Amino acid sequence: MIIDKVINNNIISAYDEEGREVVVMGRGLGFGARPGRKVAENKVEKIFRIQSRTLAEQFKDLLAGMPIEHVALSSDVIAYAREQLNLELNQSIYVTLTDHIDFAITRYRQGIRPRNALLWEIRRFYSREYQIGQYALQMIRERLQVDLPEDEAGFIALHFINAEYGTDIRDAARFPNLVGDILDIAQSELGIRFDENSLHYERFVTHIKFLIQRIYRNELLKEQDHELAEIMKKKYRNEYECSRKIAAYIKQETGNELSGDEIMYLAIHIRRVTMAGDE
Repeated sequence: MIIDKVINNNIISAYDEEGREVVVMGRGLGFGARPGRKVAENKVEKIFRIQSRTLAEQFKDLLAGMPIEHVALSSDVIAYAREQLNLELNQSIYVTLTDHIDFAITRYRQGIRPRNALLWEIRRFYSREYQIGQYALQMIRERLQVDLPEDEAGFIALHFINAEYGTDIRDAARFPNLVGDILDIAQSELGIRFDENSLHYERFVTHIKFLIQRIYRNELLKEQDHELAEIMKKKYRNEYECSRKIAAYIKQETGNELSGDEIMYLAIHIRRVTMAGDE
């Protein structure tokens, strides 16, 4: 690898053997380094290959004044999420999570303890992402001797939800409440309580999360299966009407109108989850 730019004593940008730009990290890697020279391979600890030039520039700017320990920790948490939980993540996570962890540690040391109003919903509906948040807090305790509160596990989880869905962090912060409200509408309209331990409930929640993902990615299903929709409407009138109420709520909250197919699939999942209570 050939050095392109020294970012700080521990981080440089370089070009790999195929001429692609990479961000390289290692303790003392940038000390005394000069553009055009070879990278000291024996000092390399991590290599970041960020495809988007805009993201890569943001990442380099972010790292310029950041402790190497914070960068390494964030990278290891992302690797854990990808390898252990098999999450597919937008590369923006390298910028957003690294920035958040550094900021969270700084404000904790300043005595600032923000509350996460969505913690309960995140823990309930996004358990995998919350698990990553807990893992991050454990790593921060072990490596940096900083004991961040549980609220931070929820904030970190939101960054992973954002990176999974490819949305803005402000949108991701709305997802847990949307899931909870949709479940409440379904239970209120049908006059029942769902069995949260049932497989159908888990699938229903997963369907809602993917529906929200499609909404924010502008990937909603088009109108296609008219015949099946008509069958559902006649045979399972209550479930279909419940689905329509959910669609009205979604339009009110997001401005997006669900197609007949989306309403039908919602009704199918509602039917299945209500049947679970009769089994």
